[in-house]
Parts: sequence; C-alpha cells; structure tokens
Amino acid sequence: MIKKMHESGVRSEHAYTAALASVGVSFLVWAVSEKKESAGRDRADRWGIFVGEWAPTFFGLGLALAQHEQQDGTFDR
Repeated sequence: MIKKMHESGVRSEHAYTAALASVGVSFLVWAVSEKKESAGRDRADRWGIFVGEWAPTFFGLGLALAQHEQQDGTFDR
C-alpha cells in the first residue's frame, strides 16, 4: 500500500500535513457541533474525538512513507 501511495505521488510531507490539519479540524468540528447541534456537548465531544483519531493514522502513514522514501532514495532532506 505504501509503495502504491508513493508511486501515485503521495509523500510523507503530505501525510504529516494531513495529520496536523486533522487536529485543527477536530477542534473546529467539536466547536461547530457544540454550537449548531441540539444534541448537546456529548455529541460534540464524540465528533471531535472521531476526527482527532485521524491524526495518529496520518502520522503513521507519514512515517511509513518517509521510510520508503529513504529506502527508495527519494527522501529530500
């Protein structure tokens, strides 16, 4: 899967950016849900946690892609 992602142009920086963005989106979703939905804070908390769970996944993909880039010789650092 990592090789296919790399071949399609996805780089570790993209995954790291997505991870950081998901942290911000998590807070945003929580805040919007709390204000706009009548379901209360519990649902807002669940939305925030749901989106917040994406960050570790993206960081893990970033690490796997970085390792692949080092082995492939395409790591630009």
